[in-house]
Amino acid sequence: MKATINDVAKHAGVSIKTVSRVMNNEPSVREATKEKVMASVVALDYQPNLAARNLAGTKSYSIAFIYDNPNAYYVIDMQNGILKACKAQGYELVIHPCNAQSKNILDEITLMVKMSRIAGIVLTPPFSENPEFVEHLTNLDVKVVRIMSGEQAPDTLSPCVMVNDHKAAFDITEHLIELGHQRIGFIAGGKEHNSSAERLNGYKDAMKANGIALDDKLMIDGEYSFESGVEGAKYLMALDNKPSAIFSCNDEIAAGALFASRLMNIDIPNQLSIAGFENSPFSRQTWPKLTTANQPTAQIAENATKLLISQIKKANDGKTVEQFTPELVVRDSTGNITA
Repeated sequence: MKATINDVAKHAGVSIKTVSRVMNNEPSVREATKEKVMASVVALDYQPNLAARNLAGTKSYSIAFIYDNPNAYYVIDMQNGILKACKAQGYELVIHPCNAQSKNILDEITLMVKMSRIAGIVLTPPFSENPEFVEHLTNLDVKVVRIMSGEQAPDTLSPCVMVNDHKAAFDITEHLIELGHQRIGFIAGGKEHNSSAERLNGYKDAMKANGIALDDKLMIDGEYSFESGVEGAKYLMALDNKPSAIFSCNDEIAAGALFASRLMNIDIPNQLSIAGFENSPFSRQTWPKLTTANQPTAQIAENATKLLISQIKKANDGKTVEQFTPELVVRDSTGNITA
């Protein structure tokens, strides 16, 4: 006898409605409840999508986008890029936000793949940078393309679209140095994202290449959030030997640093230059507008999806890696010190 939704509800000690809400990935379900239901689903080998299961011999035309990222602009651009490629080739897009730290994340994604009959998955950090997670997906017989930070693919688990954050961060830092800045603060993004390390290393290498000694007090941990920029700028500008420029790991951080600096009556850019990264709407909504690196997220996502679909169709020409390097965009938030 096949397990039913009633069996799952009884096994998990919840209502049938709660099981249904978990199956539909409704955001209002508490994480603890979701994990309990998912454990029961796996234990009972519950298969809710019996109709799709009976059609197992037919071809799947569904692409999934799995992500855990607080940056709404990044997620929207990613969705738009994937959707553009899907529409052009007759594929449907399944969007699946989830918690990368969940202890049942592998079970959750396995169930999603089976329920929606996923043919391929576009992975972004931190999932794309987790080899165990990627290997688990490939063992489910679905194609995977990863979007990752770095110059070269770290392995051959799946095709990759690489973003050269190191080179772009080097260029931003060198731009600040060319403006005469020697003390340049750096506010990092979340440590779980390899982009944070790549951007920090680009900053360090540019400083070293120009003969400028690194100061640990100027390099601070953070998250990819506005609040992190606010707190980071407050800390940096309270130092006895404060920086004359701040390189923030993304535009949201930079916008927070700019906000905090203005509250401290610091003239941007005459007393302090601030640069971000990604060229998101944050960089154009501030005053002054932010110097940044143009990361074409939608184009990266579209190319990743094209590469994925070519893998699904077995129509690829052997290409397994694409590369993007975000380009410096100079705006009014950076300049020479005049006061």
